[in-house]
Amino acid sequence: MSSILEKFDFWQLVTLGLLFSTVVIFLTVVVAILTLPGRMAIARKHPDAEAVRTMGLLGFLAVVPWMQAFIWALKPTDKVDIRRLPREERAFTEREIERLKAQRGNLLPEPRKPESPVKPTVEG
Repeated sequence: MSSILEKFDFWQLVTLGLLFSTVVIFLTVVVAILTLPGRMAIARKHPDAEAVRTMGLLGFLAVVPWMQAFIWALKPTDKVDIRRLPREERAFTEREIERLKAQRGNLLPEPRKPESPVKPTVEG
């Protein structure tokens, strides 16, 4: 029984190798583009970085979610959530960013545990 490589000549194998490498490069570029909004949101310490990342990954279904995630990642994040004090909001955002960086290899995020609401203290 002859080897499969013996059935093909040199140029057929070169063509097969080029087609394979083209597909791999194309898929790598597509994944890099789909994850761009999420990576931008994580780098900018966006409070909704996980949602931006998920919406960017859903961009393979249609272009509209990806464009919305891209715009959302660039949106200014100077709003203060009235449920938390700014210091607590900053700490929460830092924890979320670290968690997202830790699971960068996973495409699907782990479910979050619900947090207890933070009661602001009155100083004065």
